[in-house]
Amino acid sequence: MTEARGGNGAETPVKFDIRAEVIAVMPHLRAFARFLTGNRERADDLVQDAVVRALTAAHQFQPGTNFKAWMFTILRNLFYNEGRKARVKMDPLDEVTENQHAAGPTQEAGLEFDDFRRAFWRLTEEQREVLILVGASGVSYEEAAEICNCAVGTIKSRVSRARTQLTRILGGDKLGSRLKDTDAPLPAEMAAFLTLGGPKRN
Repeated sequence: MTEARGGNGAETPVKFDIRAEVIAVMPHLRAFARFLTGNRERADDLVQDAVVRALTAAHQFQPGTNFKAWMFTILRNLFYNEGRKARVKMDPLDEVTENQHAAGPTQEAGLEFDDFRRAFWRLTEEQREVLILVGASGVSYEEAAEICNCAVGTIKSRVSRARTQLTRILGGDKLGSRLKDTDAPLPAEMAAFLTLGGPKRN
C-alpha cells in the first residue's frame, strides 16, 4: 500500500492499495488478454505476468491517474514484446459457445450474439483492440492512445472504421442498424461479448 497527498496541496495522505486495485481490474485484464492471445490458458499466463510486473513496479504508478489504463499498457507491452508468433491454438468452438451463452439468452439474442462474434473476428487486429478498450473496458480515447502508443485521432479513426465495417458485415439486421451512429455507445450485446473476452470461432 502506498500513500499520496490529497488535492490542493493538502497534507492528508491518501491510501492507495495496489492489490485491491489489481483485483478490481482483473476481469477487464482477462478479457483483453483473451482477445490478444485467443486462448484462455495463454491469457491467464499473460495476466499473471502483468500482475507480477505491476506489483514489482508499483512505485512507478502515480495515484490519482488511471490504474486500469496503466495495467492495460503493461499487459499489452508484455504481449507484443513476446511476439505474435507465440500465440497458440484457439479454444474449441463447443467450449466457447457454452461459456459465452452461460447466461442463457433467448434464441434470437443468441443468434445476434453469434452474428456479432463472427463479424467481430473479421475486423483487423487494430480495430478489434480499440473496440475492446473503448467499447467494453471504459477506457477513454486519450487513454487508449497512450496504451496503444499512437495519436488520439488514430484511435478515433480505428473505432469509426471498425464500427463502419461491422455495420457493413452485419448488413440490414438489428445489430448492424444500431452501429450506424459511430458516436453512440456500443449496443449492450456487443459490449457484453467484448467483456466476456471470447476467442475466435474456428
